Amino acid sequence: MRLNGTGELIDGYEYPATSEELIESHGDEEIELQNGSETLGTVLARLGSETYERPQDVRDSLLTAVSHRAIGRRFYSDRDAYALGETGPDPVSF
Repeated sequence: MRLNGTGELIDGYEYPATSEELIESHGDEEIELQNGSETLGTVLARLGSETYERPQDVRDSLLTAVSHRAIGRRFYSDRDAYALGETGPDPVSF
């Protein structure tokens, strides 16, 4: 995910700030994702009304609220499934 200058806008904003204030002032800023892009306003709107105390709070919210287009290979796992008839390792109780 690339903030494309949005990071500097977030850093330069006066805090505390609400999501509504950020959407009003910077909502049209594009965030570049792995498979497309979204606006800052679209991403923050998913979280509802929030109050951010510092820029890092906004960055954390952006990272958690982006859509599936931010994922390189959706539903991919590098862990092989167990073969037919296998149930995996025996559980050990400590």
